[in-house]
Amino acid sequence: MSILVYTESQEGKFKKHALEAVSFAREIANQYGTDVIAVSVNAENLEELGKYGVNQVYSLKAKEINHRAVAQFIAEKADGVVVFSHSAEGTSIAPQVAVKLESAIITNILEKPQGIHPLVVKRTSFSGKALAWVETRDKTPVLTLAVNAFDLKENPIEIEVKTADLPQVENKIKVENIVRNNGQIDLKEAERVVSGGRGLKGPENWGMIEELAQSIEAATACSKPVSDMGWRPHSEHVGQTGKAIAPNLYLAVGISGAIQHLAGVNSSKTIVVINNDPEAPFFKSADYGIVGDAFEVVPKLTEAIKKLKA
Repeated sequence: MSILVYTESQEGKFKKHALEAVSFAREIANQYGTDVIAVSVNAENLEELGKYGVNQVYSLKAKEINHRAVAQFIAEKADGVVVFSHSAEGTSIAPQVAVKLESAIITNILEKPQGIHPLVVKRTSFSGKALAWVETRDKTPVLTLAVNAFDLKENPIEIEVKTADLPQVENKIKVENIVRNNGQIDLKEAERVVSGGRGLKGPENWGMIEELAQSIEAATACSKPVSDMGWRPHSEHVGQTGKAIAPNLYLAVGISGAIQHLAGVNSSKTIVVINNDPEAPFFKSADYGIVGDAFEVVPKLTEAIKKLKA
């Protein structure tokens, strides 16, 4: 058997969470005493995968990524555990692979398996409000790894590159247009996020959020009411009905902390809350909290960070 991992790329470059998935797959392979085989579509610098422990990679080329075709290719090659990132693309392909293999699928995994005979993994459930330990005896289980849940681990191995063609499968999904936030940090992959809520009183005050984010090389985000009012684009909305994120640092400014918002951010490793209401629900979930006026606290915090970096 071998561990097979799907490695996403964008414009030829591997996404950070793809390399996290590779590190995770290498960890599993070490437990089983086997190899890691990667599948990549339109990726460059394939040798980078060997840096994180991939023994062999199937390099596929396609004008557009047909998820059905990728799922069929992976299902044909799988003879052990199959690993994906818990990203939009990963969660599109992974269930299709599980159906083709008639295998178990376990999503949103947080750490390396606690056992392999049978396979036991820890995952989030109920929109991140609970943890579950799931056991499977399936021979080809499909796993998705939560983004930012597993640190990159270098494990240099000489990699063998094989070229292959995608199966000829009808693509029933047509992509009309792709809009990218060029020059901005990808919110799903960001290690640090600064987020704002209604406490900022209006879009004209968002400059201090962006300045704070820039000072710590963070992405910016917002609560649902903020995006609903048009203060910020919906692409920045985090929460149960927005994007679920898991950065190393989540800094919330002027957000009360409703359960729907917490569902999208409570996988963050460290949560810092700035709010002038000492009874704000968010403080119960925070690792650190500052009770104070955001318009006084945030500029001082930004200034302190800039001085420290200088």
